[in-house]
Amino acid sequence: MCRFVAYRGAPVLMDRLLYLPRNSLINQSFRAREREEPLNGDGFGVGWYAPEIEETPAVFSSIQPAWNNRNLRNLSPKIRSGTILAHVRAATHGRVSEANCHPFSYGKLLFMHNGAIAGFNVIKRALRTRLPDSIYDWIKGDTDSEHFFALILQHLDPHGDLTLEQMSAAFVDALQELTELLDEHDIDRPFTMNGLLTDGERIVASRYISDESAEPNTLYHSSRGAFECVDGKCRIVPGKPEDDCVLVVSEKLTDAAEHWHPVPGNHMILLEGDLSLDVRPISV
Repeated sequence: MCRFVAYRGAPVLMDRLLYLPRNSLINQSFRAREREEPLNGDGFGVGWYAPEIEETPAVFSSIQPAWNNRNLRNLSPKIRSGTILAHVRAATHGRVSEANCHPFSYGKLLFMHNGAIAGFNVIKRALRTRLPDSIYDWIKGDTDSEHFFALILQHLDPHGDLTLEQMSAAFVDALQELTELLDEHDIDRPFTMNGLLTDGERIVASRYISDESAEPNTLYHSSRGAFECVDGKCRIVPGKPEDDCVLVVSEKLTDAAEHWHPVPGNHMILLEGDLSLDVRPISV
């Protein structure tokens, strides 16, 4: 079911998220705490923005387990960004291939997913027929995640200036389309969509399961503050506003529970560029 981390705020070195916290994403790749199967070894990906160079994001991915990738270990202490996404994969739908590693990129946008769309192989052809040629031709892999991102993309201009409301509306529209497709094909098994979308400034993230009587996968957002790692100990501390950040994570990175706020089931996080945050219910 995968694990992910998203960071937005004052520029930070990537290894502060991937390696240094007690429950870092690298540790979650082989010892996840909050899913039944602790292993997420079917590849990884990191995405980050360097707007002073180029508005579209950089992405580095590999089918190697994240804990065993020498290049990631060497690069992460030398990459600094104000927006970083990282994902470790436990494959459900789709082969173990670089094309299926998250995050997926299109224009200025990045997307990653923790969950699974039950019945995806049944609805895949019908889903693809809904897509305009430009997005249909862009799809490189065979995951349910990339195809859900494609549903989002048809409701947005990924090269233009976006608002948080436009991004969240496109996300909900994609959820509605997916629900319609599953209903049309008599798929009654629940699907899970902890998905996260960013344009480098704003973030929309969902904690969702189509069966409201079931518990969705875990998702948290951090308190606002500076994310510090000193002598191997990481924490979120109050400080100057220009040092602040907000993280959205599958699992708490540190043991300071008061710094991490669980997102209610079937709710969505909307994080603005100024780090103001809203949590609202998802209505599909």
